[in-house]
Formats: sequence, C-alpha cells, structure tokens
Amino acid sequence: MTLKLSKIVSNFPQESLALAFAYGSGVFHQRGHKAMSQNMVDFIFAVDNAKAWHKENMRRNRKHYSFLSSLGPERIARVQENWGARVYFNTLVPCEDRLIKYGVISTSDLIDDLHQWETLYVSGRLHKPVLILKRRDNPVLLEALQQNTLSAMAAALLMLPEAFTEEQLYIAITSLSYTGDFRMTVGEDKQKVQNIVKPNVARFQELYHPILDSVNHIHWHKKQAFIEQDTSPHAVYSHLNMLPKTLQNHIWLEKNRDKRHQDMEEVMKSLAHSADYREVVERGVQGIVKKSSITQSLKSILTAGMMKSVRYSAAKLRKMMSSKRQPVSV
Repeated sequence: MTLKLSKIVSNFPQESLALAFAYGSGVFHQRGHKAMSQNMVDFIFAVDNAKAWHKENMRRNRKHYSFLSSLGPERIARVQENWGARVYFNTLVPCEDRLIKYGVISTSDLIDDLHQWETLYVSGRLHKPVLILKRRDNPVLLEALQQNTLSAMAAALLMLPEAFTEEQLYIAITSLSYTGDFRMTVGEDKQKVQNIVKPNVARFQELYHPILDSVNHIHWHKKQAFIEQDTSPHAVYSHLNMLPKTLQNHIWLEKNRDKRHQDMEEVMKSLAHSADYREVVERGVQGIVKKSSITQSLKSILTAGMMKSVRYSAAKLRKMMSSKRQPVSV
C-alpha cells in the first residue's frame, strides 16, 4: 500500500513538498465501506512555495485543474492561501490506476492551523491516523504536529465525563473536526465517526498512547483500556489552558457577552468552576468547524469545477445511502 501511494505522490512536484500524507477510506478500513482499493484516495500536500508548486504542477498535470487554471499559478496560489480553509483541492483525478483527491496547503498555513486551530480543517484530519508518505526534516513542523495531538487530547478530555473507555476517547477526538460541519447533515453518514474509529483502534493507540502516558489529571487503566479523570476546577483550568488560541478566543467571546471585558485568564478560571464548561468548549469547536466547512465547500465548487463537484457530491450521497443499508455491529 505505502509503495503504491508513494508512487502516486511521485507524479507531483517534489522540490517544495514538505509533507505528504494519505487519509480516509481509501487508505484505512472504515466500517460500512466497500474495499479500500475501490475507494478514492485522499491526499494532503504541504508545500513551502505555493506559487512555484502550482506552476510546476500545472506544467505536469494541467488537466487536474478546473477552469481556474487559466488564471495562472500566482492567482491559483492566492485562491489557495486566502479563501476557505487555505487548501486548494483537485478531485476525481485518475492517477496510477486509482482515483484520487489532493489538497495543497502552504507549510506556514499548516503550521499555523496545527498550533492555532484557525480552521481545524487539515489539523482536524491529523487528529486521526494518517499515512505519512513524505516528511522533510523540519523541526517547526514536527513540533506543530505533536502540539496538535496534545491539543486534541485536552479538548476531548474537557468534553468527556469522569470515566470513559479508550474507544470513547478516540471517538471524542475524531468528533472534533466533524462537530459543526454542515456536511454531516447533508452528505455524510451519521455514523461516520464510529465507522472511522472502531476498525482502527490500534492505530489510534499508536498515536495517543504516548500522550496518555504523560498527560496530567488522569488515571489510565491500561490493561482495561479504561480512563478516569480529575474533573475538579484545577484540572479543568489546566486543560483549558492547553487549548489552541482560536478555540480560547471563541470561548472568551461567548463568556464575555455581558461586556465586562474580562481578560482570558479570568474567563478560563470562571469557566473552570462552571457546570457547563463541556458545552461551552463544544460550541467553540462547532463555531470553528462550521465556518471553515462552509467556506471551503464553496471554494471547492470553483477549484473542482461544477461537473466534478456534482459527481463528487453524488458519490458522497451514494456512499452515505450504502452505509445506511449496512448492518451496524456493536
């Protein structure tokens, strides 16, 4: 699998490519889906120079682009970096006997999203297991990738009760990037999160066991795959301080509606003593995801073109209907 997907990546410009990973049902089994080899493969490419990368990619693979290719690489890069979630997608692309979709994001924008959760779009995909196919030696990017999973753990713990299973933890983490996504009501399977987690618990463990070994305010019963956490105001406040800046700002805006102009520390301390801190954090995540899912979907109509957008949406709808007909195992 890795060799085949690496061969697909080799069809694209390498000079500016800092990170390439594959994800989704074309890479990892998802409950209720057909065989992985029959599913479209999703990729994300992080590039250091968007204009140069698109210029070379348009020379090699111009047919991948919609009518926007007529704008040239500089404007394509502007569309990528200034609209939606700062990702430029080409979809329904035949490559090496597979159908693929690939998104291009500037490395600096990816690092910002991993740290700040400004859009929770690519950072949200990296909360879940992915298959990394290329990663250039970049300490800043590596640190941001690690910080993103630490932030996901903190947010999930804030939304979970005092006791829960490891699987429930991974479901909470996976749910972060789908909470507030309008596509979950019109084009995605309602069981999508469970379908991702249940067949891939071992991969989530590889990603999050090192964090569970070191995170504060929990007691992890490793053999039983069961976790108890301290939900005292002190522990809640500690987790709130681990949240990315954009999420903290959403929380601050909600809790400061009375115009008392509290600073961030006062808001977080007050929230830590509040009974509704779980709901406040969840609403903050929803606000981030809702905005980016809408703006990126509108942008994708342009980057994919109308015909491909219709085909892609129809395929999503068929997949959703097909999964509904599958028996659900517990």
